Amino acid sequence: MLSKNELKRLCRYKQDKYRKADGVFIVEGVKLCEELLKSDFEILTICAVKTWIDENACNIQAKFGRQNKDNKPTSIEDRVLLEVSQSELERLSLLTTPNKVWCLVARKQLQQPLSHKGLTLVLDGIKDPGNLGTIVRLADWYAVDSVICSEESVDIFNPKTVQSTMGSIFRVRVHYCKLTDYLQSLPKSLSVYASLVSDGNSLYSERLPEDAVLIIGSESHGVSPEVRRLVTRNITIPHFKPCKGAESLNAATACAILVSEFKRNTLL
Repeated sequence: MLSKNELKRLCRYKQDKYRKADGVFIVEGVKLCEELLKSDFEILTICAVKTWIDENACNIQAKFGRQNKDNKPTSIEDRVLLEVSQSELERLSLLTTPNKVWCLVARKQLQQPLSHKGLTLVLDGIKDPGNLGTIVRLADWYAVDSVICSEESVDIFNPKTVQSTMGSIFRVRVHYCKLTDYLQSLPKSLSVYASLVSDGNSLYSERLPEDAVLIIGSESHGVSPEVRRLVTRNITIPHFKPCKGAESLNAATACAILVSEFKRNTLL
């Protein structure tokens, strides 16, 4: 059980300002927390009902064995693993329907990747948490190891984003930077593609390289003008119903089509 002070301290992390100030984020639910236990992210606190603790005892001990240098077993008495009631979990949770487990996790200071091998995704002003989470999940599926986000993009550690990744947040490197600086630092030999609603070559007429950078623009404004100036090739997903059809595609949907085609080209 949690003391009143512990519950009050942990409940404050429902607010974004406290999570950012303390460099933490929240992971909730059975699926996500199972993925978390297998990752190298540092868990600061686990609050869970007894059934979940019993079912995951071996994985918990293995995780904290890797995490703690002294390799001491983690127990309820450590106040890192906390058994809570369902009502306490409901008070902590950001979910509409709280699950069996809630974790407080240290944010990682993710470094810009040095390698330019394979496909790198660049996100320019993606604001929707669900879209970012889905794109990170797509990157995980298609073995895209790095996602570069503009400083204006939504926070990868936003609770809705974390949930949308379905655990892929623990396997895909996400880095925030000024995109113009990043793009100007790339080797001149590396092709930089921008996805445009129109004014680009058809995706299906291009011979897409294995090593490339693909820029996905924001839901509202697309790729920004300053970023477009640094693009070497504009591509578009052809519209098969241009007169009466949808005006555009959701950013995550467009990303799925584009990345799939890039990866398909590597098999040719």
